[in-house]
Amino acid sequence: MKYSDFEEIISADRMQRYLQACNGDTRKAMTLYRYNLKVSQEMFTIVSCFEVALRNRINTHLTKLFGMDWLRDSVLDNGIFNMQILQKTRDIIYFAYRKLDRTNSYSHSKLIAEMEFGIWKYMFSPIQYRQSGRNLLSIFPNKPRSSAEHQYNQTFIFNELDKINSLRNRIAHHEPICFIVQKAVIDTNYIRVIYQKILTLFHWMNVDSKSLLYGLDHVLDMADKIDKISSNRKHI
Repeated sequence: MKYSDFEEIISADRMQRYLQACNGDTRKAMTLYRYNLKVSQEMFTIVSCFEVALRNRINTHLTKLFGMDWLRDSVLDNGIFNMQILQKTRDIIYFAYRKLDRTNSYSHSKLIAEMEFGIWKYMFSPIQYRQSGRNLLSIFPNKPRSSAEHQYNQTFIFNELDKINSLRNRIAHHEPICFIVQKAVIDTNYIRVIYQKILTLFHWMNVDSKSLLYGLDHVLDMADKIDKISSNRKHI
């Protein structure tokens, strides 16, 4: 495809950053755009697998504590999240529950599936963590013990999940992830750092990520291809 046609479809504004990062080389700009889509697809797959594993571990743990319908019950009268300070969390869960209930299609598993990543992330925020029993960190049996230098507490987990969630949202909103933030500079460090965080949390959950992601994980291969464009452009 000619660059002019490509730009007309994607938009000149959107392509400007890619074109600038490639020193005006239209062929490389189109390649970089496609590579960004591909690495975004690869990362979204990894994040999706992680999200499912995380929510299932949380669900298994809280089911043992609060029963088979713990998520629905959490926002009903006397529920663990039925409090003013957790209004946003309560509203998200209750809205999803009512939608399923109105169509006579409620089940606990369907309600779990309705929740977005943010709900699971906030299970490690101070109030939700307290309300759910203060022991949700047990879903990470391989987590290092905290020390004076490094605190691997629920705040640490929340912050790691927040970074993964931010990447997920950037991809979902079609934002590029192959640049330094707010700059037209090709860089895959952001991708590589979040990717490693996910693998680390998989390990802490005692999940064999290599087996789970077999045939699915090409993130680093795509990052290397993007870096090659960056390396080649230096000689233009």
